[in-house]
Amino acid sequence: MQKINKQRVCQQFRRAAASYDRQATIQHRVADRLLTLTTKHTPQHPLRVLEIGCCTGLLTNRLLNKSRIKVQSLVLNDLMPDFAQRLPQSLTTSCDEIHFLPGDIEKLPLPGTFDLIISSSTFHWLNDLEQTLTRLLAALAPEGILAFSLYGPGNLPEIRELTGVGLDYFSLPEIASLLEQQSILKESHQEKEVFLFPKPRDILNHLRQTGVNSIKSTPWTRKELHSFCQEYSKRFQIDQAVRLTYHPLYLVACHPQIAYTDTSQ
Repeated sequence: MQKINKQRVCQQFRRAAASYDRQATIQHRVADRLLTLTTKHTPQHPLRVLEIGCCTGLLTNRLLNKSRIKVQSLVLNDLMPDFAQRLPQSLTTSCDEIHFLPGDIEKLPLPGTFDLIISSSTFHWLNDLEQTLTRLLAALAPEGILAFSLYGPGNLPEIRELTGVGLDYFSLPEIASLLEQQSILKESHQEKEVFLFPKPRDILNHLRQTGVNSIKSTPWTRKELHSFCQEYSKRFQIDQAVRLTYHPLYLVACHPQIAYTDTSQ
């Protein structure tokens, strides 16, 4: 599989930091859906939580201020250390204890065990998803939950068709199989989200402003850009707009010793 250049990912997300929350429409939707699924299986007592890939706090704010999940202490991880300064100041009043853990979660030692490990729109950037899931499941407390969203093989197919560039995504059955070997899988869902933009250049700007353009390592020439826009409009136009497709996957697993019942009933 393609090895992801984490340094380049970090650079692109740093450049997109100021525009991320405004442009990250799909990431907002995915975070809401993930929390809805997670809450169904989360214990009611205060939890020790690890969030991976917190970015600007998009999921963090929802977790602490808009969900029924009770958080006692929270460890926030992100590849980019700069995001510690971009997290909303209000987060510190919503939880007894918050720590920031900067760095690559694939290399960092995990600081103890957790009742909930959660991540939204991040795990497709991992180089070794299987090994990371194994480490995270091992870090769950006896009643722990691992909940995450990422993107699947049907993600941004328009970009891949025209450029040949894209991530090597896992399918939902493949990830579910990895989890079922070591845990009890409680939720596994996938969706297709189609967004419409006025022009192909608007799609490129959208991807750039959310850091998603960190796959291609070289800038486009003017000729390449012109050709891309022409072909995009020809192949993917809907009425007076052009489409872009996202393929979010959602998975929730619990510690193999205990299977939770649905607390939402």
